[in-house]
Amino acid sequence: MRLFLVLFTFVVPSAVLAEAFQRPIPQPQTAEAELAYLAASLIFLAALIAVQWLVGRR
Repeated sequence: MRLFLVLFTFVVPSAVLAEAFQRPIPQPQTAEAELAYLAASLIFLAALIAVQWLVGRR
């Protein structure tokens, strides 16, 4: 019972002082992010072509 009271004294004040949830505002996509996505897409496409080429040789 004492443990419950000790925990209760620490948990309740933190819940009372907690701030309300604020939704995050999405950031616009940057040119760097678009270039990274382009590079990743091209690498993925090259990998798919390589796999097709290796499987087609069998």
